Amino acid sequence: MTNKYYTRGDEDADFLPIIPINEQESEQDKALEIPPVLPLLPLRNTVLFPGVVIPITVSRDKSIKAVTDAYKNDKLIGVVTQKDIQVEEPQPSDLNSIGTVAKIIKLMKMPDGGTTIIIQGKKRFQWLNLVSEEPYLKANVQVLPEQEVAEEHQASFEAVISSIKDLATQIIELSPNLPSEASIILKNIENPSFLVNFVSSNLNGEATQKQQLLEQNDPLLRAEKLIELLQLELQFAELKNKVTTKTRTELDKQQREYFLQQQLKSIKDELGGDANEREVAEMKKKAESKKWPEAAKNLFEANIAKLERMHPSTPDYSVVYNHLDVLLDLPWDECTPDTFNLTQALDVLNAEHYGMQKIKERIIEYLAVLKLKGDMKSPILCFVGPPGIGKTSLGKSVANALGRKYARVSLGGLHDESEIRGHRKTYIGAMPGRIVQNIKKAQSSNPVMVLDEIDKIGTDHRGDPSSALLEVLDPEQNKTFYDNYLELEYDLSKVLFIATANSLQSIQPALRDRLEIVDLSGYAIEEKIEIGKRHLIPRQKEAHGIANVKLAISDKVLEKIIEGYTRESGVRELDRQLAALMRKQAKTYAIQGKVKPTIQMADVEKSLGIPRYSADLYKVSSVPGVAVGLAWTYVGGDILFIETALSDGKGDLKLTGNLGNVMKESASTAYTYMQANAKRLGIEPELFAKKTVHVHVPEGATPKDGPSAGITMLTALTSVFTGKKVKSYLAMTGEITLRGQVLPVGGIKEKVLAAKRAGIKEIIMCWQNEKDVLEIDSAYITGITFHYVKTMQQVLDIALA
Repeated sequence: MTNKYYTRGDEDADFLPIIPINEQESEQDKALEIPPVLPLLPLRNTVLFPGVVIPITVSRDKSIKAVTDAYKNDKLIGVVTQKDIQVEEPQPSDLNSIGTVAKIIKLMKMPDGGTTIIIQGKKRFQWLNLVSEEPYLKANVQVLPEQEVAEEHQASFEAVISSIKDLATQIIELSPNLPSEASIILKNIENPSFLVNFVSSNLNGEATQKQQLLEQNDPLLRAEKLIELLQLELQFAELKNKVTTKTRTELDKQQREYFLQQQLKSIKDELGGDANEREVAEMKKKAESKKWPEAAKNLFEANIAKLERMHPSTPDYSVVYNHLDVLLDLPWDECTPDTFNLTQALDVLNAEHYGMQKIKERIIEYLAVLKLKGDMKSPILCFVGPPGIGKTSLGKSVANALGRKYARVSLGGLHDESEIRGHRKTYIGAMPGRIVQNIKKAQSSNPVMVLDEIDKIGTDHRGDPSSALLEVLDPEQNKTFYDNYLELEYDLSKVLFIATANSLQSIQPALRDRLEIVDLSGYAIEEKIEIGKRHLIPRQKEAHGIANVKLAISDKVLEKIIEGYTRESGVRELDRQLAALMRKQAKTYAIQGKVKPTIQMADVEKSLGIPRYSADLYKVSSVPGVAVGLAWTYVGGDILFIETALSDGKGDLKLTGNLGNVMKESASTAYTYMQANAKRLGIEPELFAKKTVHVHVPEGATPKDGPSAGITMLTALTSVFTGKKVKSYLAMTGEITLRGQVLPVGGIKEKVLAAKRAGIKEIIMCWQNEKDVLEIDSAYITGITFHYVKTMQQVLDIALA
């Protein structure tokens, strides 16, 4: 039960005092005439009862206009309670139909633009229908007369009123926050109706319960309902009082324990000091020789002083201690010296990774500028390429070449923004973000930090980690990176960040804009042979305990393993096949004590089984209507068939093979172009109306999309309609237009290397893609003839020879 305070009802909850009233006024209100139309004032969580005076803070524009106009006129306004306190702009359906006519005693304008009014309830009323909604709600109202208590129920009513006084007095005595004069006010109220209204208004209950009391016409039933609510509140007050007494007893126990702890502390001091004090002393000694910014030093000194004042058994002690421990462990201004011997750095990169000249040149350029300038902001590099080509391991090689510490942060599947920025230290189990944790682990403020799989960051209700990375990966901002756990800014500008990704499509544009993209293509067969000889075979021999056994694999056999047992841009599958081969050799050596010095192809087939892939599949197009295209996937380049067939029908075009919208549009474009140029292509126009065309791309379980199969589809369609076979050993890639032009496409290096792996001898592509072919090492594409075309007619002249 609340006596002196009550929540305002029009806007957010504030506590405002209830103003005592003269109960005699309720008798005078009986003669008060109420106009038939009243402005309505909706309240959020307050119910006004007749005779009660309360202050209300009004903030809604409509409500301010309503009370201002009412105050200027007869000062009467209809006060109704909202059914749902969350509704900002209540409609008629959101308001209870029964309320209280109130008289505005005083109106005050507040400095914040709101209005505070003091209102006194007069009579209960029911609004019948709205007269207007603008500029505020106005309604036709009907005053509800107060019923008199029947003569036969008078004794019961007096007993109920007496019970209400007793219950309210008990609640006041059990509530230490309620002033003692509240019980005096209750005793001096003689009017039974006003007593019920006064107690109901001060009841510590829900607005819906108070509204039920207001709507009850029968005074006896209203008083009995009030007794039920008062009994519940009395039970709650008794329980609360019991808990308070128990808590006071526990506090006495804590004081006794504190006294004993102080005595124990004195005993420990006599025996040589406390372990916690020794730890604090060690921290202070360590801080004296620490190189760190002034802000970090000041925070440490403030918190260590706080720690000394705290008792070790308090919960906050471990929080402050762990925070200070992290501050001391971080390498604030400690950096490892860079290796400025450019030749040595290049040798390290070449020794650990074969190829990748573009990245190596970029690292050496960075080192050269750093050597000349002495200090520079680190670039934010992003290695993009298919899986298994060594993007992550290249980051470690860069660290070795620069002579820096290496740290790796795996971002794949990361959902929580706190993983980047850290948690507030007050949370249980709080810790710094991954970035600060790895710097602490590396013990250097200028490590090479690899942000692995940056394209696979997730997003959910816990935040967007990729947005948190915007600050980390911006050279203009990361000098003052703020970690929530540290509560300090940390300088990340000296860190060389290297991100890795398989695709740029899923990286948000703002983050991609901060990255210096370095594209990594798949390996050619010749590169894989060198990688296998230099790195994979020695590593697998070492891993299987036969490093000192004389065992060699010729280039020819290694090439057969690559072509027959792997189909990838990287070398992961090749590494697994070589591991399987070495296991067989290790088994033979363990049983027989010797192995053949050179592994032959027969030994490979015995260990790995028959070859899984065959280039012959792609070399020959045995029937008209089949053409070979080149595709790009996130794992590198690939070969795909476009198959077409004719059947009797009505000229329909069927497309199957799990094709995307762009690929379907390419097929429709090719078909329309062929229809428009049928005679020039040697096709009877009548065929289109009599035949149904079916275009299928095998491996239907794999989704396919993109415009680069356009010329392949047109070639296949023209082949099936003319009956001419597509030339063997031929593949093609390019987008087409309705005018028959061939447009350039992307992923050329991956597609060309895939064609080389499959044994393709001729490739047709747009003339504008010639520049992409020139970037490929000519040694890796020997034996392939390139045809650069501008129109579809040129494509068909070459393909359907």
